[in-house]
Parts: sequence; C-alpha cells; structure tokens
Amino acid sequence: MSDYVRAASITNLRDESAIGVEIDDVPVCLVKTQGEIFAISDICSHADVNLSDGEVEDGTVECWLHGSRFDLRTGQPIALPANRPVPTYPVKIDGDDVLVSLKES
Repeated sequence: MSDYVRAASITNLRDESAIGVEIDDVPVCLVKTQGEIFAISDICSHADVNLSDGEVEDGTVECWLHGSRFDLRTGQPIALPANRPVPTYPVKIDGDDVLVSLKES
C-alpha cells in the first residue's frame, strides 16, 4: 500500500503561490515555485499560523505574521524570528494529481 495520498489537483496550484490542505488531520502547505511542487507543514514553528497564507519567493515561503522564512526543500528557517524547522513531506505527481506522503523527508 502506498504512503502517498491525493492532496490536490495540480491545476489548483499557481506559480509562486501556496495553498493549504489537510491530510489525515495534518495541515499541509503545498507550494508551486520555479516549476516544482513542495509540501511542508502549514504551521509556522514560531507562531501558530498558516504558512500557506504567506508569500512564496526563491524557493521559500514567508510567514505572514512575523516574517519568518522557510526553505521549501529542507523546512529550515532562514529568517528570524523562527529558529526551529518545519516538517517537509515527499511529493509525487500522478497525471493531474499532487500526491503527498506524511512521512517526513
């Protein structure tokens, strides 16, 4: 059995943008940037707010509340005030479906 579940249609993702989805009650931020799709936790590690409401730029997503920025590949914070990473999740594309595994990358 596959660990991947359908999270969204690829048509729901615009370039340089993010959307929030829930997979098995886990909030996930899906991001399309530079031709790639990433999945990270949708909860900022500094403040309990959705990263999917933030700006996407240069392979990062910015928390809208305090400006923390996270690397989409690693989940590592690259701008304060966050100092803890957020989980990242593996992504596969199957036709028009974006599939995500909740096993951390």
